[in-house]
Amino acid sequence: MAYESLGMGATAVGLRVGDIVVLGSEKRFGYGGFVMSRSAKKVFKIHDKIAVAAAGIFADMLTLSRIISTEIRYYEISSGSRISVKGAAKLLSAILYSYKYMPFITELIVGGVDDEGAHVFVMDPLGSLIEDDYAAVGTGAPIAIGIIESEYQGLVSSQKTSRQEELVENAVNLVVKAIRAAAARDAMSGDGVDVAIVRSNGVEERTYPIR
Repeated sequence: MAYESLGMGATAVGLRVGDIVVLGSEKRFGYGGFVMSRSAKKVFKIHDKIAVAAAGIFADMLTLSRIISTEIRYYEISSGSRISVKGAAKLLSAILYSYKYMPFITELIVGGVDDEGAHVFVMDPLGSLIEDDYAAVGTGAPIAIGIIESEYQGLVSSQKTSRQEELVENAVNLVVKAIRAAAARDAMSGDGVDVAIVRSNGVEERTYPIR
């Protein structure tokens, strides 16, 4: 990815299971081989039931989270209706594409819950949009996605026998495990894990140590 050549990176992951979405990212902010901060927040609540996890240039992540939050509020006020998760993702995709000649150097995972259920969308810096059950982006993505792929079907199968809160904790544990594995092998990632749990009643945010 472009941000690797700039000496920047991150690991962000997201998955949906049942009617919940869990997004996560590590907290290291690196630049040119140096650690600038160990407490960077790369998971953003952009709506009462929608969140974004990002990887790339930290300033671009912050700017995009502010832009999309404002655009969602404007849409809901002007239309008089609530935005869907897909609608928010398509709006963000259009914003990214409008900057294609000077793109934001970031990859994004948008996750949320609406009347149609739980959704996870992944997009590149130019706004290419794909919906999936799970995704990983950033310099640590190849490692993180391997962890998720190996355990995701077991998580889905456990829906039939698990209580709602147990399912939530299992999903969170998988996201944290994937990010920790990536951080152990990716110098750009580390220093803690921020998690956003999106359910029909809102977004819950948590922070975990990297070890």
